[in-house]
Amino acid sequence: MPTRAISPNAVLTALVLALAMPLATAADMTPSTPASNTLATARTLIAQKKWPEAIAELRRVNETGVADWNNLMGYSLRKSGTPDLDAAERHYLEALRIDPKHRGALEYSGELYLMRGDLPKAERQLAALDKICFLPCEEYTDLKKAVQAFKANGNRYVATP
Repeated sequence: MPTRAISPNAVLTALVLALAMPLATAADMTPSTPASNTLATARTLIAQKKWPEAIAELRRVNETGVADWNNLMGYSLRKSGTPDLDAAERHYLEALRIDPKHRGALEYSGELYLMRGDLPKAERQLAALDKICFLPCEEYTDLKKAVQAFKANGNRYVATP
């Protein structure tokens, strides 16, 4: 039976597609690590912007040793009607202690630093995302836009949707 040669371009295309697939489906609320389904309800509440309910659900679940849990708690605390930036930062830092490459925690902590007017720290988070995102990822793109908006607004935070 004759064998067919596979063109180098076909191999390269297949490799690029295989590597890009997970990045194309990533979103800020998507777990960066295999997490239990216990965070599904909290993610739904966060998507609905029901911050007090999301915080209560996260407290009920209480997976403090999970990077995604800490990221979601930090996000909910930062976005709530009365933001608790200190607590949010503690949760982002804990998420990054558990998983130093947690893209969501890097993006969101960068946004928190912009809220505080700390551009150098936000830019450090952006640089970290630049190193870990093989191709431009949503977290890098979103934080880069936030940094640009901050600079364009006279180094003042601009809330983004």
